[in-house]
Amino acid sequence: MLAASGFLTIGVFLALVLSRRVSVLFALTLVPIAAALLSGHGAGLGELAADGLVTVAPVAIMITFAVLYFSLMIDAGLFDPAVTRILRWAKGDPLKITVGTALLTLLVALDGDGASTFLITVSALLPIYQRLGMRRIVLAGVVCLGAGVMNMVPWGGPTARAMAALKLDSAQLFLPVLPAMIAGICWVLVAAYLIGRSERKRLGVVSIEVGERVRLTGADRARFWINAALTLALVGCLLFQLADLEVLFLVAFLVALLINRPSWEGQQELFAKHAYNVVLVVVVIFAAGVFTGILTGTGMIKAMAESLVAVIPDAGGALLPVVTAIAGMPLSLVFTPDAFYYGVVPVLAETSAAFGGDPAAIGRAAILGQMTTGFPLSPLTASTFILLGMSKVDIGDHQRFIFGWAFGTTLVMTAVALLTGVL
Repeated sequence: MLAASGFLTIGVFLALVLSRRVSVLFALTLVPIAAALLSGHGAGLGELAADGLVTVAPVAIMITFAVLYFSLMIDAGLFDPAVTRILRWAKGDPLKITVGTALLTLLVALDGDGASTFLITVSALLPIYQRLGMRRIVLAGVVCLGAGVMNMVPWGGPTARAMAALKLDSAQLFLPVLPAMIAGICWVLVAAYLIGRSERKRLGVVSIEVGERVRLTGADRARFWINAALTLALVGCLLFQLADLEVLFLVAFLVALLINRPSWEGQQELFAKHAYNVVLVVVVIFAAGVFTGILTGTGMIKAMAESLVAVIPDAGGALLPVVTAIAGMPLSLVFTPDAFYYGVVPVLAETSAAFGGDPAAIGRAAILGQMTTGFPLSPLTASTFILLGMSKVDIGDHQRFIFGWAFGTTLVMTAVALLTGVL
């Protein structure tokens, strides 16, 4: 009963979001609330929702100050020189911009954290896309592809969870799939080239006036270099995880505010200008907390995991790693990372062992799809809404545009993993 309720809840949610019948905010809250009431969990509904809200609160806080920080930096002109240089190099060619987006994302995503990757890349590149008239959905999609495959690094979420769930180290889990990851990176660059070629066909090589580089003097020049140093220090702290992300962004924003908007009037103007973007992203994150809190607390997610394992026939044991790899990406739209890696993967590993297989192969298969290529598409992942909120792209449009390309990344990596004998 719980499993059926869980699958029905997910199905109704996805149908409503993809069909645009209601907003994501309503779908994330009303659908699980209705499911909890119908399944007899109405008495504890408030506590379940509160537990979910507490879980996502740090993410919401971090996003609030991160959006404000980068919005302030954009207003201060920090990215203007970089935008000018890239425009001069690209000469108005959308193809070069799209491939450059993939390369920048692959580099920034080495930190293994999707949230900071989205914040940095979208902040830097969105002005360029707007200047050329390129679609924001292309920016969100290509960043999604690059960040997804780089999320496989051992300090990233999927691999770390898989190692913890199966009690394996990176030599057993990550190193064997490194060739597959390299193949995934190559696929991302190919996909970016093809998407960029489509944009070039649509727009042509746009003739733009870049203009002369503005030479700053005096206080403006000093402020620019202080902003640059502060941002580099922030990025360094993010990469080395010297503190919680929400703390880093809070402190950085306060310092940046004192440097760039010291007056009360200036600060109020900043808040008024960017309040919409902040609220739009944060309320959806809190709604996602309600969604996952209810599905987890009612036991629906656990029941769904058990029901999936129960339908696997004995003859399918040998194919379990391949099935796990291929199905992992679509399942990222249904299961949260914790639910999949701590709930589904251990059961699948035990099942594979019972059939005489290697449990580690299940862990390797899991990181080829679930929350790697899938996490920037999943409505159950808070960082997805950072990407979409900053690029101002609808989640349904985003999923329809990039799902096939993302699934292609999983298929390419799975094929290479099979050829190298690690599955």
